[in-house]
Amino acid sequence: MTYRQENIKPYAGPGNKAAQVERMFDGIARTYDLLNHCLSWGIDRRWRRAAISYLKPFPHNHILDVATGTGDFALLAAKMLRPERVLGIDLSEGMMEVARRKVAREQLQATIDFEKQDCLHLQLPDHSFDAVTVAYGIRNFSDLDRGLQEMRRVLRPGGKLVIIELAAPPAFPMKQLFWLYAHCLMPALGYLISRDAKAYTYLPATMEVFPQGEEMSRILARAGFKSVNFRRFTFGLSTLYTAEA
Repeated sequence: MTYRQENIKPYAGPGNKAAQVERMFDGIARTYDLLNHCLSWGIDRRWRRAAISYLKPFPHNHILDVATGTGDFALLAAKMLRPERVLGIDLSEGMMEVARRKVAREQLQATIDFEKQDCLHLQLPDHSFDAVTVAYGIRNFSDLDRGLQEMRRVLRPGGKLVIIELAAPPAFPMKQLFWLYAHCLMPALGYLISRDAKAYTYLPATMEVFPQGEEMSRILARAGFKSVNFRRFTFGLSTLYTAEA
């Protein structure tokens, strides 16, 4: 099945979605963290902590962080959960270079590694991770079903999937306020800081059409996951999905 966000690309012109997303994140990597925290008023840190806390009661020695970006989620998971290994993967070397510098500052090189990989074709063995996480990156997948199937493949039986993703609030007045914020302020700030207004037009556009709530839960179940649940944060601006392989 094709989902609407899969057809949205950052730029006009040639290049498939994956290639354009890689180019976009390479271009905004240097300013990404600043903009990310500014645009969410820092609330994203609280959302990340809630997502990682879900894993505490379950085995989590080996964690795969998909679409790891600049590594914030991988770093926080390493600090909060004390796993044996966290592997972060991403298409963007530019973003992971920022992540590697953070890991070096925190002296966590023995725990966290980063690799350039395509989440639709993971070069990883079956059943090799206790947990797979995706923080604010799954709406960039060019094939959501394939990406979910790959994550389920590399999870051990009973392993946990944790996805946290931004969403457009569904109800008045937050829905209308978000529209103004996403279509006016976000592109303007994005251009001012990163010089790439297109990136910060693309990102809210994918938020608005990404499957949410019950629909996303059905997609996860169709991909073979069990015990699927979701929880909304901050008037529906972010949603946490949890499931079991």
